[in-house]
Amino acid sequence: MTRLLEVDPRYPQRAVLDEAASVLRSGGIVAFPTESFYGLGADALDEAAVARVFRVKGRPESQPLLVLVDSAERVEALCVEIPEGARGLMARHWPGPLTLVLRAAPTVPAALTAGTGTLGVRVPGHPVALGLVRAAALPVTAPSANPSGREPPTTARAVRDHFAGQLDLILDGGPTAGGAGSTIADCTVWPPRLVRQGPVVI
Repeated sequence: MTRLLEVDPRYPQRAVLDEAASVLRSGGIVAFPTESFYGLGADALDEAAVARVFRVKGRPESQPLLVLVDSAERVEALCVEIPEGARGLMARHWPGPLTLVLRAAPTVPAALTAGTGTLGVRVPGHPVALGLVRAAALPVTAPSANPSGREPPTTARAVRDHFAGQLDLILDGGPTAGGAGSTIADCTVWPPRLVRQGPVVI
C-alpha cells in the first residue's frame, strides 16, 4: 500500500521530510514534487533501491538516472573530476534546474550510470525536493514519476494512478509547474555539450 502525505510546497514540514527520509534510508521509493514534475526518489547508492526504480518505471537499463544532492560539496564524493568551469555553473545556477554530467566515482552503482561511467547531478530548487535530500543526507534518484513512455505527472494523484501500490510514499505538494525538465549539460568535455535544453541557458 502506498501512503500519501501532504506537504507544504513552500515551507515543507520537518516531520514530513524526516518521515520520507527514513523511507529512503530503508531502501524505499518516495515520489515528491520538483520544479517541473513529480520525481521518483530512492537512495542513489543502494543498488537494490536503484534496481527497483528501474523496475517500477519499466525504464530501459541503458538509460541512466539523474541524481539530486544537497550541495556542490556532496558532488565530491560522487564524481572523480569537477572542472573549474563546472564549479562556476554550480555557483551560478544551483539550487535550480541545471543538471551537470560528470565522471562518476567508482563507488557509484553501475546501474545508476547505465554503464557510461558518467553521472548527472544537480541541487534542486524546489523546497520539498531540496528539503528531502537534506533530510536524507544522501544522493537521491529523480527520474520523473511515470512509467517510461507516459506523460510525466504534475500532481500526486497522477503519480498514484501510475503506480498504485508500487511506491512506499507520495509527498503531495500540490501541482507542479510542468514544462521542460532540467537543462542537462555534459561537463566531461569543455565547453560543455548541451544534452537537453531546459529552463537554464548556459
